[in-house]
Amino acid sequence: MVDEMEMSLRPVDTPMPQFPSKVITLKDGQKMVMRQIGREETALLLPYVEPLIHLDRDFYNIVASRLYSELLGYVTYRVQDEYVIIGQIDGELATIVNGRTINPELGLSYHTFSLKRGNRIGALGFATKMEYHFDYLKHKEVLVVAESPIGFRRWMEEYKLVKRFEIPHELGGCPSWALTKELYNNVKSTLVLGDRPVPADLLAKAQAAILAPKDPPKK
Repeated sequence: MVDEMEMSLRPVDTPMPQFPSKVITLKDGQKMVMRQIGREETALLLPYVEPLIHLDRDFYNIVASRLYSELLGYVTYRVQDEYVIIGQIDGELATIVNGRTINPELGLSYHTFSLKRGNRIGALGFATKMEYHFDYLKHKEVLVVAESPIGFRRWMEEYKLVKRFEIPHELGGCPSWALTKELYNNVKSTLVLGDRPVPADLLAKAQAAILAPKDPPKK
């Protein structure tokens, strides 16, 4: 039972459309299922993210720390209007992307986190996240920041993001960049990949269990 005090601490989530699952064929032929998960499954991600808090490489430590907090905030109802989308290959967790809605016109990107390197998995995850913001949540802009040179090249340069330096980003108070609907449409045909519907066997395997990454990033 959730008592009255607990309910007073929880934000009231705005109803949001569900992201329709899709499957992306990677360069090596593997199939990655991208699907949105709720709080119960999000709790299962925490043990996979926690070890990377201690990885002093490519800024994994700061990204994993912040992502862990965001996921925990979602699980414990301490953040409003957050979503979590994961990518799985044969059930194995490959990427996590998350963000939230600020208002009907503005979205916020939190993190794009790869647990398997290569195959542009992070880039495909980010593109999937932007697809959700613009094609399903119908946002006009999404605020983005990067914590690593890799992220800066993937987001700011590849998408040609525009400066919104007058807006501090929730992620850490640093200046925001923005992906606009126009910029998204310019790259959608080349960067946003995937097919729907997901074949029933692939989707069933993804939904059956979120398996641990077999070869997570290491020092």
